[in-house]
Amino acid sequence: MLALLKKEIANFFSSIIGYIVIIIFLLITGLFLWAFPIEFNVLDYGFAQLDGLFVIAPYVFLFLIPAISMRSFADEIKSGTIELLLTKPISDFKIIMAKFGAAFLLLIIALTPTLTYYFSVYFLGFPIGNIDSGGVFGSYLGLLLLGSSFIAIGLFSSSITSNQVVAFITSAFLSGFVFIGFELIYELSWFGNSGLIIKSLGIYDHYASISRGVLDTRDLIYFLSLISLFLFLTKFSLQIRKW
Repeated sequence: MLALLKKEIANFFSSIIGYIVIIIFLLITGLFLWAFPIEFNVLDYGFAQLDGLFVIAPYVFLFLIPAISMRSFADEIKSGTIELLLTKPISDFKIIMAKFGAAFLLLIIALTPTLTYYFSVYFLGFPIGNIDSGGVFGSYLGLLLLGSSFIAIGLFSSSITSNQVVAFITSAFLSGFVFIGFELIYELSWFGNSGLIIKSLGIYDHYASISRGVLDTRDLIYFLSLISLFLFLTKFSLQIRKW
């Protein structure tokens, strides 16, 4: 599994896609936080907070993470190497986790430079350190969980097609629906008192809770369950190919 993990990481950085994903993420968040004259601009807003980063980042992830994960299995299926991979003395679960781990590492690498935003706001605050550090790092945890969920969805989408573009579109659609779709359905007020149950099925409600710095076990269980569900569906999709 470790050898496969290293191979997947090497594949990301042997092509330009890994670098493009990181650069685009940092460019977009940097422009919204420091350059564009909008409400998320840290310098114009006048408050020592990074709320803008945690509002913008999920929407950027909706496109960047599908771009990372779209070739995970689709490329293997198209080239015919998936059969060879599945016959190796390694379980389907370890193959999936190697690809998941490589994408998750790329996510961490993309997020790490944004810590400079935190330290910038920390020292720009008056007095120095006038920032809700607990809330910030809770939000980072929320981003990691949300990104992990999108990765799991992306792996599943990639496992059901040999076309990377189809995998990208499917992943972006599913991720978008799970992230904000249930929230939009809830706002339609079609379900009355049961609307809160519909709302709780989506990522947005749980991500918003963690972003407030509140670590509720229900939110953690939700994310772990969602990730596990799509990893299981990916495993099921691979097993079908053996039948």
